[in-house]
Amino acid sequence: MEPAERIAVDLAVPAMNGLRRGRTTGSCATAAVKAALLLLLRGERHDSVDIDLPDGVHYLAVPIQRVERQGAQARAEVLKDGGDDPDNTHGATIFAQVRRNDVGQVRFFAGRGVGTATAPGLRVAVGEPAINPVPRQMMRAVVAELLGEGAGIDLTIGCEEGEVIARKTFNPRLGIVGGISILGTSGIVEPMSLATWIASVEVYVRVALAGGQPKVAYLPGKIGREFARDALGLPEKRTVQIANFLGDALDFTERALREEGRMLDELWLAGHPGKLAKVLDGHWDTHSSKSTMAMGGVARVAGQWGYGPHMVRQIDEANTVEAAMDILKQEPGAGAFWREVERRIGALAHARAPSVRKLEVRLFDLAGNLLGAGQ
Repeated sequence: MEPAERIAVDLAVPAMNGLRRGRTTGSCATAAVKAALLLLLRGERHDSVDIDLPDGVHYLAVPIQRVERQGAQARAEVLKDGGDDPDNTHGATIFAQVRRNDVGQVRFFAGRGVGTATAPGLRVAVGEPAINPVPRQMMRAVVAELLGEGAGIDLTIGCEEGEVIARKTFNPRLGIVGGISILGTSGIVEPMSLATWIASVEVYVRVALAGGQPKVAYLPGKIGREFARDALGLPEKRTVQIANFLGDALDFTERALREEGRMLDELWLAGHPGKLAKVLDGHWDTHSSKSTMAMGGVARVAGQWGYGPHMVRQIDEANTVEAAMDILKQEPGAGAFWREVERRIGALAHARAPSVRKLEVRLFDLAGNLLGAGQ
């Protein structure tokens, strides 16, 4: 059967939200590899090359900024264009240097400005250049396209000023030293997409779990950070800022633990009920555009807990969860009530991550005070 004709991705065509899409660092590096190989192997200089995207259906035409022969190797440069959703690498020059080797393998090296992994839990092994699996797959496919399987090629991927750019990223915290990471799962940067943000949460989850760590904490925001550090004794690397992506973070946790074939002893969720209590109504993406406010779920628990109709209505009609918390402060047994809210949130979260032995929730007000007193 003849393969289906590939479909071009035109970045000039706006995304559905009217904004311009871009190309990932992985796509830029892949295009640079292809342009350099075409010069090295065939003596051809191209000002644009087509690269296949990971979906196996689409391809992308990528402009080449510069390509040159350097003795036994060739080098090409591509300008990173993040579209209307630029990140720290927007406008950076990604380059590839290629040369043959006699080991019959495609080998990856970190050039100037691309980092090296020094800590476990990342998508690449310790000591490897910070080039993620999908970009590696894309580059291997280019080598196979031009040379066939089993070709021996060394690929050195770098980024001009990458050391400086990396200081603006989380790479130093993740144990990636010396520069940026070469990233991308689709090859395309979708403008204003949450995909990159969610993908970064998965990276932080895997780093937190790395090395068989028995205990980690996930925080929707800064509230709960002192609790994780002081009460739980967790270093920063074992805590994850999950933002609105509680459901995704739990799914990533379950997936990583299953891949490792192990259980996690303790997972703590610590933060404000304005975020965490939304799961009482089944909202696992807690962004305001994706979920209702948390007062309804808290009010329902209050009614089941035994508070009277007037109190339940006050909680339900409060403008904010903080206002509902002020109402409950006047009631005896408020600490026990918030412990029940924590228990229910924890039970729902635990069902989503069954490879965790113990999942605990701690709720705090905006001042960082523990709501379930006496714990």
